Amino acid sequence: MSARGLPVDGPPVNGPMVPVDPWVDLRRHTPARIALGRAGNSLPTDELLRFSAAHARARDAVHVALDTGSLAAALTDVGWPPVLVASQAPSRQAYLRRPDQGRRLRDEDLQRLRDMATSPVDLVVVIGDGLSALAVQSHALEVLTSLHKALAASIDDAGPLDCAPLVVATQARVALADDVGAALQARLALILVGERPGLSAADSLGAYLTLDPRVGRTDAERNCVSNIRPEGLVPQAAGQRLAWLVREALRRGLTGVGLKDNSAVAQIPP
Repeated sequence: MSARGLPVDGPPVNGPMVPVDPWVDLRRHTPARIALGRAGNSLPTDELLRFSAAHARARDAVHVALDTGSLAAALTDVGWPPVLVASQAPSRQAYLRRPDQGRRLRDEDLQRLRDMATSPVDLVVVIGDGLSALAVQSHALEVLTSLHKALAASIDDAGPLDCAPLVVATQARVALADDVGAALQARLALILVGERPGLSAADSLGAYLTLDPRVGRTDAERNCVSNIRPEGLVPQAAGQRLAWLVREALRRGLTGVGLKDNSAVAQIPP
């Protein structure tokens, strides 16, 4: 006790080295790094090791390359043989240092897509490695499967969508879908891309939808569905949400801040 009769801050003399944190029960409800405790003026050893491991996973997720061979094989097996393209970033190092290069297609790939386009289409879907190939490898196929089922179940008077071939892009940023969409004459471009890893999640997938894709589109003109992973927005639910956004974007002729996500109240069958 202090001279004033108040408890002295810190553990009792014969108590544990790491005091009990009253917030620790909240850790059951979130993967966020809360209630870490302390040992003296530092973190407890076990929390420091967990932090180091999470940091290593995040770094690995940024640098590990997308296995395009296995992804293309899996997509082909379910009837979606992809077209493989790459951005203007010649290496992973260039991609990380020059975001602008990741937003544009290589000249040869841009021309190849233009040659493939014979008439306008409603939608092109792009899968891009982004900043986490792990997220793409783990969740992209499940999201696409759910999206396909939800779109088929929500056919309206306009009928089924006319879709361009699926595109898989490496060293890709979000805006690369603008180049792809413009080249393939698509009214809508949807890109599934690995999000920047954090210390709580290294496998988070993001989805960005843009009407009338073309170079120069801003983020305000896109709709984003983020944190797609089993511990966040599960892939099946993400596919259903994206199907609603696709249908509404085409019906209303807009994406971005003008298109609010009201999919939670829509009746889209699973």
